[in-house]
Amino acid sequence: MTRVLALLAIVAAFAGPVLAHEAAQRGGAAVFALPEPGSYELPPIAHVADFALQDETGTPAPLLDLAPDQVAIVSFVYTRCGDGRGCPAALAVLQRLDRAVAADATLATRVRIATVSFDPAYDTPVRMAELRRAMAPRSQWRFLTASTPLAIAPVLAAFGQDALPLVGDGEHALGLYRHVLKVFLVDAHGAVRNVYSSGFLSPELLLVDARTVLQTESPTLAGATAR
Repeated sequence: MTRVLALLAIVAAFAGPVLAHEAAQRGGAAVFALPEPGSYELPPIAHVADFALQDETGTPAPLLDLAPDQVAIVSFVYTRCGDGRGCPAALAVLQRLDRAVAADATLATRVRIATVSFDPAYDTPVRMAELRRAMAPRSQWRFLTASTPLAIAPVLAAFGQDALPLVGDGEHALGLYRHVLKVFLVDAHGAVRNVYSSGFLSPELLLVDARTVLQTESPTLAGATAR
């Protein structure tokens, strides 16, 4: 079993409890109520540049590449991750977000998803292509990496994404990272409008926030409700 397949096995194992938890929420009181899109503001938290990376074919590709009426959902992962609270959790949520976006005509062309590896020494374009095939994206979901660890460093710094290699005393630590799960909502101007981590990461919340940001740029979304 490859590292990518091992990661996906954890994604599948993680997705089951998440779906059961959300079904329980729908049957009773939700942990937190989702606001109506556009009923609140998401002021910029930070600004990021549109860094040049590589897609799963090895072709140079911008990280964001957004049109004026688009937003991006950006996450950082690595395929050797075995922490069910980290990369597999993010991928499980993003896969469900991908399906929801693809099924919504008003969002399918406006929401882009970018999953970026912070372990480019191992996560070559070939491995990111494996991940893409396994996740089977239906929306504009791209899988990106960098040419070298040095090339990904300024991207991680700009986003404030933690990713520290674990060296430890034994071989079990080699190839592992200490990292915090973060997913970023970025608008067409490169402004980070929200950051999500464990406990506040769900497709529903991401969709409501994306609609809220898009309503400031796209009048056709005014009054739309989250699905």
